[in-house]
Parts: sequence; C-alpha cells; structure tokens
Amino acid sequence: MAQQNRTPQRLLMGTWNHGGIRGDGATWVGDVDFGPAAKWGDAVYNVHRLRWFDHWLKGVETGLEDDPPVRIFVMGTGDGRKTADGLLNHGGSWRNEKEWPLARTQYTKYYLAQGGGLSTTAPAVAQSTTSFVFDPRNPVPTIGGNISSGNGILLQGAWDQRGGPHVWNWTQPIPLSARNDVVVFQTEPLSGDVEVTGEIEVRLWISSTAADTDFTAKLIDVEPDGTAYNLDETILRARYREGFDKKVWMEKDKVYKLTMS
Repeated sequence: MAQQNRTPQRLLMGTWNHGGIRGDGATWVGDVDFGPAAKWGDAVYNVHRLRWFDHWLKGVETGLEDDPPVRIFVMGTGDGRKTADGLLNHGGSWRNEKEWPLARTQYTKYYLAQGGGLSTTAPAVAQSTTSFVFDPRNPVPTIGGNISSGNGILLQGAWDQRGGPHVWNWTQPIPLSARNDVVVFQTEPLSGDVEVTGEIEVRLWISSTAADTDFTAKLIDVEPDGTAYNLDETILRARYREGFDKKVWMEKDKVYKLTMS
C-alpha cells in the first residue's frame, strides 16, 4: 500500500482473527491467551474508530496525525503455562513502529537438512530428497490458522496441532506431524527468545507424479511439553507456481521451484 499510494498509510495489527475484534473484550484466540494487553472489545475499538472517522470524514482534530504509522502486537511475554481455562499463557505487548516491514529486520535463511533438521547452516551435501504419498481421499486436516469462515467446522487462530473431538476430521489425539503425508523439519531447542516479526517465505524444489497438487507450509512453535502451536501457514496450488493468471501443469520426473509466502 505504501509503495503504490501517495496518501499516508496506517497499520494496526492486533491478535484478532478474521472474524474481527471480540465485542466482549476476550484476550484469547483459538487455544492461546495473549494477556490483558490484548483486551480491546467494543469499548476500546469504538474509541479508535470514532477518532479515525471524525478526523477523515469531519475534519475534527483528534490527534490522529500524531499517532505512529504502525502499531503492532508482539506476542510472547507470557510464562508459557496453562491458564485456568486450559489455554496457553502466551502474552504479548503493543509496540509502535515507523514502517512496515521493519527497516531493522534481520532476514535469516533456514535450510532443510537430511533427517528432518532445520538450521541456519547450509547443508554440506550437494543434493538430498525426501518424499511422501498424498491421498486426496484422506487429506491432512486443517487445525487453526488463517481461517475466514466455516464456524462450527473449521478452527480459527492458534491451536495445538493434535487431533481430538474438537477436530471433526481428525478426532484421534495424534499430532498431525505423525502422519506419513506430513514432512517435518525442526530446529534444535532454542537457547533464547527469537522474535519473528515480518514476512516469511518458503522456497521448495518439488517433483510430483501428479500433474497438479497442493503444497502447504506451516511454521510451528513447539512447547517443552510437546504441544505445538501454528504461528503461520500458507498454501500453493502447483499449477499457479508461475502466477495466478495462468495454469502450468507439472510433468513427471521434472523438478519445479515453488515460492510460498
């Protein structure tokens, strides 16, 4: 938006899902509680909306021009324990910024390694592959994430990636990572806090016996007790790997590059 428009841009990024800000001021989304700083509700939300519309529609001086252009909610100030409601106490706080993406971002490459490793060190081997069999009659269930509809069927937000009675098509309490059609690459346990604020891009070199198929990538935060929460995800239909304006089918035994963001 900032690149294509000459008018001032504003970005407010909170903990809400696609359904919007909870009117009751709840601080949780999905399986995760973001703490008291995340509480908005109609009372707080309406104040911000009124300032915005008074300024732009009525020309009222509300101090809006003095606000920072970017205000984001950064997760992770909680202790990682379970709340009384059984949610992950993840916590978080608001932070003002000058631009988006952040100018001080340190983009870091992580490489997929043999044996399921994920490291900032490039692999020593020149070539390595892994494979799986995808059965469209038994697709990998979606547990949480960027879901915009499907209430009562699909879960929204961050959820432990284990099945159960709350997942209509994966009722057994087994992690999705245990499925044979899910490939996992995992870092060593982190020695300290790592902030991931900004864009994430996944580059895959793939080959398939099918003319077309979907690839999904997830960034998962694994807690010490084994629970695993989805932080980010994306999906790409291989036929659109060169753009959504054309369809390019795959050929058997050929390797193609997918860029997913």
